[in-house]
Amino acid sequence: MVRGKTEMKRIENATSRQVTFSKRRNGLLKKAFELSVLCDAEVALIIFSPTSKLYEFSSSSISKTIERYQRRVTEIGINHKRDADSQQARGETYGLTKKIEQLEITKRKMLGEGIDVCSIEELHQLENQLERGLTRIRAKKYQLLREEIDKLKEEERNLIKENKELNEKLSGMGAIVVASSSSTLTSSEVNTDGNDNMEVETGLFIGPPEPRQSKKIYPQS
Repeated sequence: MVRGKTEMKRIENATSRQVTFSKRRNGLLKKAFELSVLCDAEVALIIFSPTSKLYEFSSSSISKTIERYQRRVTEIGINHKRDADSQQARGETYGLTKKIEQLEITKRKMLGEGIDVCSIEELHQLENQLERGLTRIRAKKYQLLREEIDKLKEEERNLIKENKELNEKLSGMGAIVVASSSSTLTSSEVNTDGNDNMEVETGLFIGPPEPRQSKKIYPQS
């Protein structure tokens, strides 16, 4: 007699459900044992009944098998993450490569290369881009020129200020020299009379020099 195909759904009858659980549990435990013996596989089987009763089988040790399973899951997760990161990195690299190629094409077009295949609209867009670029370049150039002019003006003001201070110092030094020269006359060289007239005696004579007196020489007898 051919057995009918069992429909995969929950058995509503509690007694039938318990009988089916017991039969299939024993069959599953038997298959697990056969698999571990015939294929030299590490097998661990854990079953909880509807009443939370525990059934287990292990070819070595349940705890060791669980630890091995956890380590393997961690390794798989790391590998999956590494593969995902590698895939993302490859995607980013591909995108950057495409952007670089597009920038190179745009650069050549701005230099007037490879524009034979450009349409009127593309040439118009390229012209607008160049005009905007020139406008920004000129604005930056004028800004730098203004800054340089302001810097030169500031240096000019500083030089004028320093020149003025030097002139003031030189003028002060000249006044000190004149005062020092006038104060070198001693009191013995200055004669004053009652009329407060001052006469300065100097070694300077005006007029012809006085004749020198000749000395007579008498012959010796």
